[in-house]
Amino acid sequence: MATIHIDRLLETVIKRNASDLHLSVGRSPTIRLDGGLKTLQTKVLEPDDTVALMKAITPERNQQEIQEEGGTDFGFAFGDAGRFRVSVFRQKGNISLVLRLIPTKLMSLEEIGLPKICKALCRRPRGLFLVTGPTGSGKTTTLAAMINYINEKFDRHIITVEDPIEYYHTHKMSVVNQREVGTDVPSFGEALRRVLRMDPDVILVGELRDLETMEAAVTAAETGHLVFGTLHTTGCQGTVNRLIDAFPTHQQEQIRVQLSIALIAVLSQALCPRVDKGRVAAYEFMVVTAAIANLIRENKVYRLNSSIQTGKKFGMQLLDDHLWQLFSDGAIAAEEAIDKAINSGEMQDKVDRHQRHEQLLDQDVKGDEEDRILRTS
Repeated sequence: MATIHIDRLLETVIKRNASDLHLSVGRSPTIRLDGGLKTLQTKVLEPDDTVALMKAITPERNQQEIQEEGGTDFGFAFGDAGRFRVSVFRQKGNISLVLRLIPTKLMSLEEIGLPKICKALCRRPRGLFLVTGPTGSGKTTTLAAMINYINEKFDRHIITVEDPIEYYHTHKMSVVNQREVGTDVPSFGEALRRVLRMDPDVILVGELRDLETMEAAVTAAETGHLVFGTLHTTGCQGTVNRLIDAFPTHQQEQIRVQLSIALIAVLSQALCPRVDKGRVAAYEFMVVTAAIANLIRENKVYRLNSSIQTGKKFGMQLLDDHLWQLFSDGAIAAEEAIDKAINSGEMQDKVDRHQRHEQLLDQDVKGDEEDRILRTS
């Protein structure tokens, strides 16, 4: 019964193009659609239901981890229809599940809307390319598109370290080896310690979650590898600060120098629900030019935003500028632009001024219309 049930739920997620499925005791199964939660018209789940649903999809090793640690993460393929990343956890003594749909189709760089210079950066023989943003902002999809682009166009040895593996890559022009933390290797740190002996050209680190991983990623980028990594930070300035601040004070001078040499780009993104339907990504993008490298080396990170504003010819832009553009084009709502902005107070002021201007225009149009009616009557 549980297997049929889980299959039906997963089919619903795929059919309705939802991004997530939430299974919690005391509530009907709920999907995330275009950024919002929608409850499915099925029975309210009881403790036995979530346990049965969990057992239907969770490998033995992960069930053991739930017993010992109170939670587990893994990925699985649902036939040819799609892959799911699963997080199982205990809450109030019951089992809850969140399943994220990983689309089987890899998007192109154009479909995602990445700046054109990203293709040139993917050709680089070495350097650190960071993709950042909050959870659920599409970082994995962006990275998968860049890895796929390299895989299709160049002969490289690509090694990914992920927890868990989300998008599956097949060998094309490149050789792609994907290592899953917990299954193929115990930790990100351990994977990066060994990776340099595997003759890699391109290394993808699913998450720079601790000092050891950050150090290894920067070193790999310095020693002649193209390294992609993610951080849960918003904005390029915040990302550089977060990386430097992760190191002890006595090492910060050294990491600033290393970053100024190794870092090639930071792409920070936010995913916004469209006014009509679907979602659209807003980006902040920084390419490390000689001027930006100097600012990082000289501890003038606070001046990065003004350098990004003047770097339009490299495809650079600030997140707030892109959000404003999306709002002005009618793609996203004012509240969305304000909520996702790095400087939300400034965005609120701009929106208020814009709306006052629109109201004045409306009044002028109405006044002209009334004058016309009076003249003709």
